[in-house]
Parts: sequence; C-alpha cells; structure tokens
Amino acid sequence: MISSSTKNIVELYKSRLVQQHDKFLQETFASSGAGYQKLYSYHHLINGFAVKLQDHQADTLKSAPGVMLVQKDWRVSKLTTHTPDFLGLPTGVWSQQGGAGNAGDGIVVGIIDTGIDPTHPSFSGQAFASNSSSNTSSGLKNFRGSCEVASFCNGKIVGARHFAAAATASGNFNASVDFDSPLDGDGHGSHTASIAAGNYNVPVTINGYSYGKASGMAPRARIAVYKALYRQFGGFVADVVAAIDKASKRNFRKSFHKLIDGVDVLNLSVGPNSPPSSSSATFLNVFDMAILAAVKQGVFVAQAAGNGGPYPRTIVSFSPWIATVAAGLDDRSYPNYISLGNAKTLPGVGLAPPTPGSSTYSMILAKDAVGNSSNYFFSPNDCQDPSLFNAQLVKGKVLICTFSFSFIFGGATVHQVAATVANLSAVGFVLVVESDLAGSKFEPVPISVPGIVITTSESSEELLRYYNSSTTRAANGKAASFNATAKIGNGQEAVFNSSAPQVALYSSRGPDVRNFAFQDADVLKPNILAPGSLIWGAWTPSGTDEPNFQGKNFALVSGTSMASPHVAGIAALLKKEFPGRSPAVIASAMMTTASTTDNRGSPLLAQHPSSSASSDLESATPFDYGHGAINPKAALDPGLVFDAGYGDYIKFLCAVPGVNATAIFNATRERCSQPAGLMSDLNLPSITISSLGGERRVPRTATSVGAKTEKYRVVVTNPAGVAVSVKPSAFAVDPGRSVSLGILVWARDSSEEFSFGEMRLVGDLGHTVRLPITVLRRQANSSS
Repeated sequence: MISSSTKNIVELYKSRLVQQHDKFLQETFASSGAGYQKLYSYHHLINGFAVKLQDHQADTLKSAPGVMLVQKDWRVSKLTTHTPDFLGLPTGVWSQQGGAGNAGDGIVVGIIDTGIDPTHPSFSGQAFASNSSSNTSSGLKNFRGSCEVASFCNGKIVGARHFAAAATASGNFNASVDFDSPLDGDGHGSHTASIAAGNYNVPVTINGYSYGKASGMAPRARIAVYKALYRQFGGFVADVVAAIDKASKRNFRKSFHKLIDGVDVLNLSVGPNSPPSSSSATFLNVFDMAILAAVKQGVFVAQAAGNGGPYPRTIVSFSPWIATVAAGLDDRSYPNYISLGNAKTLPGVGLAPPTPGSSTYSMILAKDAVGNSSNYFFSPNDCQDPSLFNAQLVKGKVLICTFSFSFIFGGATVHQVAATVANLSAVGFVLVVESDLAGSKFEPVPISVPGIVITTSESSEELLRYYNSSTTRAANGKAASFNATAKIGNGQEAVFNSSAPQVALYSSRGPDVRNFAFQDADVLKPNILAPGSLIWGAWTPSGTDEPNFQGKNFALVSGTSMASPHVAGIAALLKKEFPGRSPAVIASAMMTTASTTDNRGSPLLAQHPSSSASSDLESATPFDYGHGAINPKAALDPGLVFDAGYGDYIKFLCAVPGVNATAIFNATRERCSQPAGLMSDLNLPSITISSLGGERRVPRTATSVGAKTEKYRVVVTNPAGVAVSVKPSAFAVDPGRSVSLGILVWARDSSEEFSFGEMRLVGDLGHTVRLPITVLRRQANSSS
C-alpha cells in the first residue's frame, strides 16, 4: 500500500507543476494583452502543457526562457469469434494460465480510442461482481484508475475517462453528438477493447443468425478506457497525449511506484496520416515521446501500423520502443456465389441467407425497374431509394444493382440496398461492380435478405451479358420480359482456407522513415503481423464508424486497428506469466518466435492490387509483416531475448542523423554522450541498415530466459548482395546470463532495392531465435 504521506508528496508535486505552468503562461502573455487557453498540464510522464495560441504567440513561446520544445498540434485518425482458435490460445497460453476464466487475470489493458459501451456483454462485470467496489479489492493492487461516470466501473472496466480539451478548442467537438463522457459514440473503441480483453464466449448474433461466440485475447484482463477520439473528426494529439499521460505508470521515488492509473499494456489503434512535420525526426514528435515515457514506466505499447498499404513507406508508427502491428487475413472467410440460369456460377461476397428453396428466380436490372420519378439523390442503379422503382415489376425477382463510387465516397451502403429489396418484396439482390472499382476492398455485410456483391469486373460483365441476352425488349428499348434467372447461395456460412495468414492489401508497409522527407531509418517496421481482417467484435448500437452496422451490437471490421489489440491482449497474457519482464523483452519474445510461413508451411504471401480481382498474392517481405505472424504459444518460451531500456532509446535518438543533441535534450531532458554511435546499435531483435556502404559492425546482446543451459549455433541466410558473419558462431548460455554477439555486415555490390535475409540462433533444446536482416546497399566493399 502507498502511505498517505507519500500520496501527499505526489499531490504537492503535481500541484506545484500546474501552478508553475499557469504562472509561466500568465507572465509570458499578460503584458501583451493577448488571450490564450490552457488545455492540459502534463505532469505524470512529461513536464509540459497544451495551450491554444495564435501563430505569433507560439513564436513568443518558443523564445521564452525555460521553454525547451514547442510543437504544433496535429490530427490523428482511427487506424472475434475465431482468432483465439486460429492463434492457438485455448490449448496454448490460456491452458497454461488455468483456462480462459483466468487468462490475463490481474493485468490492466489501457485502450486509447473512441470510448466504450459499458452495457455490452463483452464488458459485463458479472464475473467480478463480488469484488468490483475498488481496484485494490479486485486484485489490482497497482492500479489507481477511476471512472468519471461511476456506473462505467463494474469490475471488468476499471477505468473510464475522456479527453476533449483540444477537440473543443478546435471547434470540432459537439457534446450532443460526440458524448461528453467515456461513452463510445463511434463503435471503434468498443471493438478494439473487446478484441484485446473482451469477456469469454459472448454470443454474436446479427439478424437472428449466430456467428459463433467472441472472446478477447486476454478474456480475464481488466480494461481501462481513455476516450480521445471522436466519431465526427478523429482526434488531436494533445488529447491523446493527455490520455497516455493519465494511463501510464509513474516511478516518482524508489519507495513507491504506479501512483497514476498504472495500466500494464496500452493499445493505440490510432496514429497520424503522415510523418509529423513539426519535429526534426519522426521519433521526436510529442506523441512518440509520450509513448517513450510510458515505456520507461514499464508499459508495453502496441500501435496499429496504418491502413496505407500496399505502398512503401506508409507506416505511421515509427519508433523502436513501440510494437507496430500489421494486419493479416486468417483462415476464415465468408464467400458467396450466384448460380445463373445458363449453368454458370459466379463468386462474390455477402453475409446473407440464400434465396428460398432450390428454385431460380427472375432477375431485373435496376434501370429496367425504375418508375416515373426523375427526382433522386442517388442513382437508381445504386438501389438506395425504393420509391424510385416500380414495385410490381421488382416483386419476387432478384434486383441487379451497381456497386459504384457512391458506395465508397457518396454514402451508399449495402445495408440500404437490402432495405430497398425488403421494401419492394424482391427475393434478393446482386451488386455488380463498375470496372473502375475492380480490386476495391469489399467487406461482407450481414443482411437479412439474400444478396451478393460480385467483386470482379469479369464476373460482373458475364452476369450482365447473360441478363441482356435473355431479356426481351420493345422497339423503344424498354424491357418486355425477364427471362434471366438466378439463385443466390448461403453467404452466412464460414469457409476455412488452407493458406493463412496473408498480409492484407490495406496494411501499411515499410521501410520505416526517420523524418518528414521520408528518409529511411535503421529500424524494422512493421514489427509483427496479427489478424486484422473480418474481425468480429463488440459494437455500440449508436456507432457510426461503419454505416452497415448501425444499430448492431457486433460488427465485422477490418484494419490494422483490429490487428493491434490482438498483440496488446497477447502482451497482457505474457505480462501475467512473466510480470517482471520489460516491454522490450515481451516484444522480443513475440518477434523472434513469429512465423514466416503459413499453415501449409509455405512462405507468407502479401496481397497486392489487381486490375481484375480483389487482389493478387506476392511473396511477402519483412516490410510487409515485420518479424512474421504472431505465435503466442512460442512466445511463452523464446529461449533468448533482446532487451533495451530507456537509456538505450536515448542513445538511439542521439544516433539519428540530422538530429542535434539540443533537440533531444529539449524533448527528453537527457544529454547525449559522445560518441553517439549508430542507430543500428540499438539492441533490437532485428538488423536494419538503410544505407550500407562497405561494412558495418552491429552489436547485439542475447539473454537467456530458458530453464536450462543451452548450446546455440548461428545460422545466417545472407541478403542478396550482402555477406554477414557472426562471432561467436556457437555458444552456450546459462539461464539468466547474456552473450554478446559481434555481427559484421558488408556489401558485395550496390542496389536501389532493399534485400532481406535472417540470422537464426538454433538451440540444442529446441529453441530457434530468428532475427530478420534488412539492408539497402549503397556501394560495394572495395576489399570484397
């Protein structure tokens, strides 16, 4: 327990900092008569504040005595019934921790997002009802969070706050729409929270159909919610930093710790849209600095890689102290098909029931079913407004609509097509895709009427050819008889594929960049691949993030936002198993045991755009998946780990080209030692060199977390045009001891493209520790 005198010291320190901030602002701007609005005092992780100023006032602030760093605020954006089984949790980590009812118990996962729906069954506190009155009585001795709305705290949810000062100052926040509380008005926050730590075996039912039972990765872990994103406009860094500041631990003195909320794991399915231009390096922006301060306090941080793929340098999570998560497809999909009267069967998607019985039904094209009205907002081909159609013509038929740009940019939805069909008493619908949209991202939408989206231009054209050739028309072109028939299959049944995982088309790709000019960094990003496509999770009925799920309690959503909480939840499981391990060690355990092969044993593949289909598959690289696909069971027993702490990250910052020591001191209050070294010196479980001219020596230190002494041998797969040697090439290491590895990397030729290899440390007790090697060679070694 923390003594009352110690608490008083902390409160006095906090109060003193706030007073200093207020006094400084008053003295700086009082003489000019200019107004300002202080939004936050940051006093846990960093000593600073957020303030609303005019541009000329910001210039005054920069030159004021004692000011080390001024950064302009910028916007950030939001970036599972099967995945626990796909990842092997029930028979792996959950089993080791006593089953799902105990998996992650005592660990708090912080979610910085759009809030939470506390009434959702994924967050029910029933299992914690007997001890939900306080965090200490519920077994959370080191957590001190609270709920600003008391009813949110129920034992499962142990903290709930919202941060909107910057959003309000910007004029974007609307309390009646965005909810001036931790309540989720979007859906995104509830979804990510349920993936990380939602309750076990929660039934997922939509439109009366059961899609199974959902569980979070760490179903017994508690959830602390920090709402800093909003459904209408996203969010602002000042609010997110305030949330990080509140959530993270604070080692104020050696005699006590974890005085602030004290989450163990933090999930950030949020990030900028591009590298921040307000700092000299991507790593030095205030967002990443706040995360570094959290990591210093022992918090493991997972962040979504971004949804800018498959294009290079689209990563929006930059720093080596963050676990950056790419999104993959697991082995479950929801395909559908339509059988035509000419015996052709065309594939598509749609979480929809089949047309009744074994009969085929007449089809009618939307433009052939239009009534007399000429006043409409949407094109009749989009099938958004039933009043535009002749109901008698459409009744009992399959309506053919067009998936146009309106479905991507104009507000048209598959859900509304289904509503149109129901209103007109049609049997079902088929959406054909415009040729310009072939290859777009098509998500199956749960609907209550038979329906299917044809996702390729070839199949769409084939269906229309059949329809036109079978339809009799009068001299004026008006359809006189409808002879084309079809039957729609059952799209509600999941199909399990043999090739998984795959890197999703939209998942952002490396290499990492170190500044706004997109110069490459000696850091591997992304770090790891986790399921992110077609993930069932909790939703709030008032949520608007996905129009097709309005009014629903669950949603099937894709994105790196969904991949990141998978890693956060698995980190919570590892934290429970090994509470003393640092964030870097937990990350290392995940990364060095990740798999670069799919469930057939073939190399991982990545989706890329196709002109004719949803995507093509190509061989994946570390810039697609990082270290590989996460393997929770293997992460429990990695054999060797690569640790790094706060001081190591400061040395890394000091080694970033183009960043002077003053900028680092202003951001961290830490001084650079000489010599600065190289970015690649950081003890990461990977080796990345973005400009190799000649040779480079790369140090690494591996520490044994095994139970017995183990002998390892080094096996290297050289990247193309690169040679790698490692000393020692074989070694034995006792439990808890470390070994220093000297790695020499030299270029044999030059290239404009990165090449990829790996170093494996193969132990005689069954451990294999894998370090990816990523090199861009600028010139050949003259001595080679």
